[in-house]
Amino acid sequence: MNGATHALETAVAAGVDVCFANPGTTEMDLVGALDTVSGMRSVLCLFEGVLTGAADGYARIAGKPALTLTHLGPGFANGIANLHNARRACSPVVNLIGDHAGWHLPADAPLASDIESLASPVSRLVRRSATPEALGIDVRDAIAAALGPPSGVTTVIIPQDAAWNATSASPPALARTTPSVDGAAVDRSAARLRADGAQCALLVGGNLTRRALDAAAAVRQATGCRVLSETFAPKVELGRAAHVVDTIPYFPEQAAADLAPLKFVSLAGSRTPVGFFGYRDMTRSELLPEGCETETLCGPGESAELPLEALAEALDASPVALESREPALFPPEGPLDVMTLGAVLAAGIPENAILVNEAATSGFGLMLHAAAAAPFEMLNLTGGAIGQGLPNAVGASIAAPDRPVIAFQADGSAMYTQQALWTMAREQLNVTVVLCANHAYRILQVELGRSGIAEPGRNAMSLTDLSNPRIDWRALATAMGVPSVRVSTTTELQKALGATREPGPYLIEATVG
Repeated sequence: MNGATHALETAVAAGVDVCFANPGTTEMDLVGALDTVSGMRSVLCLFEGVLTGAADGYARIAGKPALTLTHLGPGFANGIANLHNARRACSPVVNLIGDHAGWHLPADAPLASDIESLASPVSRLVRRSATPEALGIDVRDAIAAALGPPSGVTTVIIPQDAAWNATSASPPALARTTPSVDGAAVDRSAARLRADGAQCALLVGGNLTRRALDAAAAVRQATGCRVLSETFAPKVELGRAAHVVDTIPYFPEQAAADLAPLKFVSLAGSRTPVGFFGYRDMTRSELLPEGCETETLCGPGESAELPLEALAEALDASPVALESREPALFPPEGPLDVMTLGAVLAAGIPENAILVNEAATSGFGLMLHAAAAAPFEMLNLTGGAIGQGLPNAVGASIAAPDRPVIAFQADGSAMYTQQALWTMAREQLNVTVVLCANHAYRILQVELGRSGIAEPGRNAMSLTDLSNPRIDWRALATAMGVPSVRVSTTTELQKALGATREPGPYLIEATVG
């Protein structure tokens, strides 16, 4: 047995059984080990940004890491943007990066680079394995650190000689950390919420599971406090079977105005909110008003379920029944715009679906109707690095092959990682891509106005325009092996959504006015 086999056997023994890969020469021993280690599924992605985003989507649904396998520093660098998103989501991901043999590194070969410097900004832990035995320990420790709490991205750098040299070591055992509750923080939060509920809020971050939302709703009813979620929670349960919470607005002046009455905020799985960007008429990054106090029940990368349930118990809060909601209805026949597109999607989403939301400006309509939809889970763009949506859908579908997955996708950001369509076809994943084709970077057009550029000229507008030439998404999907259809009305979209119940991927290009 060589070090590569030892590494993969260690991963499988720890419950990690999927590897999203785009390997090269320095990873050939790891590629060979995939044939000898049973229980590890390998998934080829044609661009590293696809495989890192897929590992993120897999982790959010499976609740455990997948491996990524990339080629030296340049290959890993291609995937960093979606690892930035995974870091912001606190998704457990374990990167394996091949490197030159230790004795070859001093030669500064053409592909040599400082991999540690590339990996450190997106990783909770970075290890370089010097021997096959160390490789097993490093993979074990990387999996443990990725699972947390707090959970996150970890990286193991594997020199070729550590992968090809022989070892007789057995896979080292994985020790799991048991989640705990900070009783003192719970008691302090309970006291403030009980005394000043109307001027208080719970800010819930991370994965907004039904269990966490149920506990938060009980606290809200017992104290009169608000329940808020992060603007882009990594995963949130929505639809008629989930309690509704207020989302912090995206634009900072709206968020600051919304939060202005608060005197106290209890943080559960979240950090103190800040604006996405600083604008010239702003003076503060923080969105909470000056003087607002906070208490942390648990931080990012830690599950909010147990702390919120402990808080509800401390308040003697009773469970809250869900309010009755009429199912979302399909809108009348008419052209697709932001609102009608969202209404059709809310009415047509299958029960227990996973919706990956990277629709940007085209997603507003869905959120207006989401509470009336069938129960579904939504994954959001946590770090703002576009190109996450299609890869997330790949990973989510592999994590939950029996669940329908919808990639609700803006056209501009889809071009960053359109190679994900090929992987969907190769793996025959049950992913429906609803491609919102407005042929523009519409959010940048909004930001031009917010920057005081009321009448942008030809050069400025050309950098936000995708209509010259228009991208033919049906042709692109066909080239990648994905069947497709183009729709421009509510009825056409409704019909197309109904046709997606067949196995395998499908792309719907929705022309949005």
